[in-house]
Amino acid sequence: MLLVQYQKCSTCKKAAAWLKEHKIVYEDRPIKEQNPTKQELTEWHRKSGLPLKRFFNTSGVLYKELQLKDKLPQMPEEEQIELLSSDGMLVKRPIAVGEDFVLVGFKEEEWAKRLL
Repeated sequence: MLLVQYQKCSTCKKAAAWLKEHKIVYEDRPIKEQNPTKQELTEWHRKSGLPLKRFFNTSGVLYKELQLKDKLPQMPEEEQIELLSSDGMLVKRPIAVGEDFVLVGFKEEEWAKRLL
């Protein structure tokens, strides 16, 4: 399993601690240094079954600076993926990527259902 996270994010730290506590092995990938590509984001979006908006870090500074709350509803998906792939700080984290699943954000109950 791949865990895409931002080292300074408290939610990411909680997710990593939860995974360790449950002895779930994962490969760590720092989102700021290794931003997801358009191809990865497209695949993860498809695998997750979630609306693309869920992949945006809506509480982030950059999201607010770019006024994406107002712009996203009219923006084509391809353009949204392009935007997400341009800067890791726009991407909601952590993201857990497995062979047949993608979990976006850390919700313990959701993760437990999928991983335990």
